[in-house]
Amino acid sequence: MSGVLNPAFVEFVRAMPKAELHCHLDGSLRPGTLLELSESRGLSLPHHDLAALANWMRVDDAQNLEEYLARFEITLAVMQTSAEVERIAHELVLDAALDGVKYVEVRFCPALHTRESLDVDDVMNAVLHGLSRGEKETGTVARLIVCALRSFPWPHSMDMAELAVAYKHRGVVAFDLAGGEVGNPAHEHAKAFEYARHNNLAVTVHAGEGDGAGSIHEAVHQCGANRVGHGTRLREDAALEAYLIDRRIALEVCPTSNVQTRVVGAFGEHPIERYRRLGALVTVNTDNTMMSGVTLTEEFVSCAEHLGWSFDTLREVALNGFEAAFAPHALRLSLRAAAEREFAQLSADVPPVFLSATETA
Repeated sequence: MSGVLNPAFVEFVRAMPKAELHCHLDGSLRPGTLLELSESRGLSLPHHDLAALANWMRVDDAQNLEEYLARFEITLAVMQTSAEVERIAHELVLDAALDGVKYVEVRFCPALHTRESLDVDDVMNAVLHGLSRGEKETGTVARLIVCALRSFPWPHSMDMAELAVAYKHRGVVAFDLAGGEVGNPAHEHAKAFEYARHNNLAVTVHAGEGDGAGSIHEAVHQCGANRVGHGTRLREDAALEAYLIDRRIALEVCPTSNVQTRVVGAFGEHPIERYRRLGALVTVNTDNTMMSGVTLTEEFVSCAEHLGWSFDTLREVALNGFEAAFAPHALRLSLRAAAEREFAQLSADVPPVFLSATETA
């Protein structure tokens, strides 16, 4: 399977049209931007070589989700001014476009960026302006998901839900709940999700990553999740698994991140292939390009390498991303149709090594 990793194959996958539905703003900085902003603030980092810094920021030593999340304090320290957060949002879209991403939903918790002089509206305006600039320059459609954090006390989640609804006509497409699952059940934030749904805003919930299938059950049945973030441990409840498949509740799967947080032992053991074969609406995502040290292209390449995905399977899952997007229906149809046309062109040039190495799915 090592032939899959040749440069021609990687560039072929990069050219595939893709949608990124689960990407955290504060986990997806360019190493150079982190270094530059840290230096401007007088903050010290252990490395000044960009490759070494990128390697240090990649979280491969976490024993659980909580340890993985601890690394975010480093990036949040340089995301406290309008200029900083706008730049990072803008660069995220530029980098996604270069990676073949045609549609991206960026998520973040605005409350984490108010440690200095900004209020949440300042933060929202800066991020949305950065995404809009990136979209205009590249053509990659960029939308925003507002997150609340499980560990923050009430009324934080309601504040974030109200903020999300207030900006739903300016680029916000959904409300989310993130953070450590264990000891922070989603049902404690049910009223915030009720508010979002009552105001016709889509909702997604991180679940089944740091806790079991019961967390997914809460996300779906007590919070009304339209999609589930990660959903890695869904297989622990066969009835719930069937329910999500039957109801077309999409899974925002982040395989590399799940290996890093020890939810799965290795990429090749990831249950995304089980869910796909059963008919689930699975999507592939990066979670955090910096902390996971991965691009969306690299996630798809790893699925081919470790899960034996063929071109047809990669195409199927890539198109799922457009189908499961929180964009309006007409835009989803347009994006998917454009992606299908691109795939039709690519199908004539599938690398031979790819065909021989991956036609096992």
